[in-house]
Amino acid sequence: MIAGLTFPSGYSWTTAPPPRRPITVSRTELMQIGVAFAVLTFDFVLILSGAGLLEGGGFTRAFSSLAIVGVSALTALTAFVAHEMAHKVTAQREGCWAEFRWSVPGLAFSILTAYLGFLFAAPGATMVSGMSDVRQWGKTALAGPALNVSFGAAFYAGALVSWYAGSSLFVWLLILAFFNNWFGAFNLLPFGPLDGAKVLRWNTAVWVVSMLGIGALAAVSYAALFYYGNPVLQV
Repeated sequence: MIAGLTFPSGYSWTTAPPPRRPITVSRTELMQIGVAFAVLTFDFVLILSGAGLLEGGGFTRAFSSLAIVGVSALTALTAFVAHEMAHKVTAQREGCWAEFRWSVPGLAFSILTAYLGFLFAAPGATMVSGMSDVRQWGKTALAGPALNVSFGAAFYAGALVSWYAGSSLFVWLLILAFFNNWFGAFNLLPFGPLDGAKVLRWNTAVWVVSMLGIGALAAVSYAALFYYGNPVLQV
């Protein structure tokens, strides 16, 4: 047995790697992600209920359906909150500081667009400090869309099961699949501060495969929801 032999990684030959650092949160982060979640839920309620200005609906009707409120909350939770927390957890696992911070103008603009009948949301982002190379940035950036596509695929699979079981639940599951897949695909675009730009700088092949995969799922979920009206893509 060789005892006490240490390699550049800092790990001893005879000992296991040290445990990962715990994930930390602050009150500021919890408050701001909570507000962003509430605002996005409200946005999705307006969109799904047709309560916006152009649809001619009303706020009373919008919040009269528990199904709409529930699906809106689940959409905001999986498509946005989980996406940002995936960035945070990955960055902290890399030994960096990472916390979500809201954008008040972005939140206000999201309400305005939802009221007009469409949604453009920039409610905030996960701030990261301590990244030292493009690999860390790439892995951290990819974590969010990867979780979106995981949720999107799971919701789509659930929609298929519901469809064959004769349950109308498949419509709600298709909505969840659609928003998750499209949110992930949008964030993988290789422009500006979006996740795709960081992934592309890190590894072109990873970006291409990821973009093709989530783009295909986004297209399928769009066709299923808005064209075919069912998850098996047939009339």
